[in-house]
Amino acid sequence: MIDRSIRHVALVLMACFVLLFVQLNRIQVFDADELRNNPNNTRTVQRDFGRARGAISTRDGVVVAQSDLSPNSGFERLRVYPEGELYAHVTGYLSFNLGTTGVERTYNDELAGRTSGLQLSSLSDLLGEVSPTGEIVLTLDHTLQQRARELLGERNGSIVALDPRTGEIRAMYSWPSYDPNLLSGHNGAEVNAAFRELVGAEGNPLRAKTYREIYFPGSTFKIVTGAAALETGVASLESPSFAVTNSYTPPLTDRAIANFGGSACGGPLIELIRVSCNAGFAQLGAEVIGPDRLVEQAQGFGFNLVPPIDLPDATASRFPTDYGSQLREPSLEMPAGIFENSPALAQASIGQNEVAATPLQMALVAAAVANEGQILEPRVVLEVRNVKGEVIDTPNPQGWLTATSRETADELREAMINSARNGTGNRALVEGLDVGTKTGTAQLGTTPARSHAWTIAFAGPRDGTPELVIAVLIEADPENPEQTGGRAAAPIVGDLIRTAFGR
Repeated sequence: MIDRSIRHVALVLMACFVLLFVQLNRIQVFDADELRNNPNNTRTVQRDFGRARGAISTRDGVVVAQSDLSPNSGFERLRVYPEGELYAHVTGYLSFNLGTTGVERTYNDELAGRTSGLQLSSLSDLLGEVSPTGEIVLTLDHTLQQRARELLGERNGSIVALDPRTGEIRAMYSWPSYDPNLLSGHNGAEVNAAFRELVGAEGNPLRAKTYREIYFPGSTFKIVTGAAALETGVASLESPSFAVTNSYTPPLTDRAIANFGGSACGGPLIELIRVSCNAGFAQLGAEVIGPDRLVEQAQGFGFNLVPPIDLPDATASRFPTDYGSQLREPSLEMPAGIFENSPALAQASIGQNEVAATPLQMALVAAAVANEGQILEPRVVLEVRNVKGEVIDTPNPQGWLTATSRETADELREAMINSARNGTGNRALVEGLDVGTKTGTAQLGTTPARSHAWTIAFAGPRDGTPELVIAVLIEADPENPEQTGGRAAAPIVGDLIRTAFGR
């Protein structure tokens, strides 16, 4: 009897040991990165705060984060952000009280010199006093970033500019922003007070809206709908031709979708893109393309997926996937058939209903068109250097998605260039360059009416490869309820293109 009891105890102890072994391996091996990068885990920050830490600078050499000596403060060094709010949503902050955000979090080990590459590079300097800390070089261009801030002013909005060939982000700015110096100080009471004030501030300045906030994309989404039509072969740029009308009423509803300003429009796809025709695109999506093809195409551009940007807490853009059961089979008059939620599909086809996108996502839509249908992983870090300036790591461009075929991208590029030269995006034109645009005026359905103003675009040398894409969003403004993408956002795009290309 005693032997049996001893065996039971031994088995229980052995089971406990196995569970402990499994849990320790889970924590120390499998979940180590997740736990280390959890924003609620401040032990890493406490370990690294106040110690030597590498600088962060732009690709053109402007220092945007550095650690200064801080005698008589209780810590050896103070993290300082010389450009204040200009890069706050990219660099983030290093705070003893609050942890880390932005590049400070994603590249914490590099900045603190805790990667094997940095430690190995410093072995030859063991007898000296060279720090193994890494310095981060951003992909952002200081001149372009400054201009983005100047053009937005104090209008709530976002600007994303990137190179479609590499995924390198050249400018990323949203307003309102904040000063990270307020959160990196050594006085805990002052830091907490500043944080509470920022959390309660209008417009949520702490949130990087460029890649963490979603909005109705409005007519900029019509590029995705057009891509679905071209990819599946249900339409070309020249056919079919839709009737000229001032509204479209989807099946199963008597609520018409009107063109902006009550205008009449129609024609083939290239004309629908030029004038941004709601009626034609709503009919194209609901009656010709259908839900399955449009969902597949939206997800091919990255909707419903979290973009793999090298910044924390990116938000997935949204395209609805449930359109109910099919009520009527396809026919010559209605090739897509009729579904329970065909009215919602018609609205989604023009970027309304439950469609919502980050400015980064819409920049990636333009990037796919500019880059032969390919979307590369967006990134804000160009390279990691040691303190001697030697390059330790250079992230290579990585493909993310194939949104369309090269042929479809070529056709959409032609249509967007036509839109810029002859349509709603003409305020973004820059002499001597090929510029393609798609504007958007995303109505919020409020009374009085308000709308977000969008423009997405690409630019490059004449008859050459596009070298820059831009997405500009001006958020709905009660004091300017009639703003449109063509009037409010397109001129900003044109100015940024001139800045980037030295025009």
